[in-house]
Amino acid sequence: MLNGVITRAIRRYFVGQEQEFAFIASPDLVPPVINEADIYVHIPFCKNMCPYCPYNRIKYDQEMVRPFLEALLTEIDCYSKIVGKIRVSSVYIGGGTPTNLLEELGVIIDRIKSKFDLQGDICIETNPNDINRNCVHKLRDYGINMVSLGVQSFDDRYLRYLGRNYRADSIQPAIDLLLSVGFKAINLDLMFALGDQSVVDLVSDLDKAIASGVNQITNYPLFTFPYPTIGEYRKLKRIQMPPLVRRREMYRTTYYHCIENGFQPVSVWGFKRGETSRYSSVTRNHYIGFGPGAGSHVPGLYYLNTFSVPEYIQKCSKGRIPAAMKMEFNEEMERYYWLYWRFYDTFIPRESSNVIFANDKKFKQLIFLLRAFKLCNEDRAGYRLNERGAYWLHLMQNQFSLNYINSIWTAAKKEPWPDKIRF
Repeated sequence: MLNGVITRAIRRYFVGQEQEFAFIASPDLVPPVINEADIYVHIPFCKNMCPYCPYNRIKYDQEMVRPFLEALLTEIDCYSKIVGKIRVSSVYIGGGTPTNLLEELGVIIDRIKSKFDLQGDICIETNPNDINRNCVHKLRDYGINMVSLGVQSFDDRYLRYLGRNYRADSIQPAIDLLLSVGFKAINLDLMFALGDQSVVDLVSDLDKAIASGVNQITNYPLFTFPYPTIGEYRKLKRIQMPPLVRRREMYRTTYYHCIENGFQPVSVWGFKRGETSRYSSVTRNHYIGFGPGAGSHVPGLYYLNTFSVPEYIQKCSKGRIPAAMKMEFNEEMERYYWLYWRFYDTFIPRESSNVIFANDKKFKQLIFLLRAFKLCNEDRAGYRLNERGAYWLHLMQNQFSLNYINSIWTAAKKEPWPDKIRF
């Protein structure tokens, strides 16, 4: 109750009372015409349904692959008729496990290239089970140049805890195959705060990741979404994250251990070494989402496709955009949405923020608080969150953003075409 009151007060202060925080039904949405966007493609199939995962996914079913592919290609075609051959700065393919549809990926990417002016990177998620010589060469031949490998841990105990279906000794051979074909960036996803995991266990995972040869490491805590089945999987009512003090120690250990070994922070969770390009899954501003449950953010509007794969296929088969719900953004919401992701990046560029928040006193108050509580370091380029700042942002994300996501996704998974979702 108190958390909700505080949340509403903060939202009203920064973005105004006229901004309603709710998604409303949008069965006949027509996307606005735009000149440029990124693209997200959501492939929902998984052969191993990890119980902790909150994302929109279904068990791999060969008979559904062809209808899904046809629906996705139709959705891409529908958008291209509306917006034309706009410039696309990047394509991100997530899921699910996109490499479960290895052959179909080439068809999807070819369709995107034919309908849009793709001038940037193509990024994809995968896991060690899908990586073999044929897979990595096909990914490279498709034009994919950034790969994120969902490792989670190099320790078999925690792989079993998370329900992963591969062994730790299969991870480095998968990494070596990815390294062998010269991808522009390779990111390893790790997780911490796993049950009884100690700081020693955490450092062991980090050391293996650092020695693996990749140029980026992203280390997330085990988020506690209420709706995944991890509690049932462990035969517990719920999985408890470690106490705050131990989580604090784990985050500090991750932060400084990566820096001491030549990696620099590029997001709250991410660390990169060298001058190679950064792999990022989320910090895009305007983008179009294709696939069931995919979100789209265009100027003044955020909308979500239906989460139901059968409903998605049916809607696309009629040549219609499968958007289920939308939320309009006022100008303040657009600005603070931009700022949220700059906080996630741990860097607020001075030049851009001076333009975007030219007459916004609330932004200046935020910067004042960052300085006063010593949460950032300032230079000519902008404001960089330090370790303390990044950690407290992580706590705020847990407290607010994950609650929003949980409310929206829970309702969207229950009802393919919700009337309204408040959060």
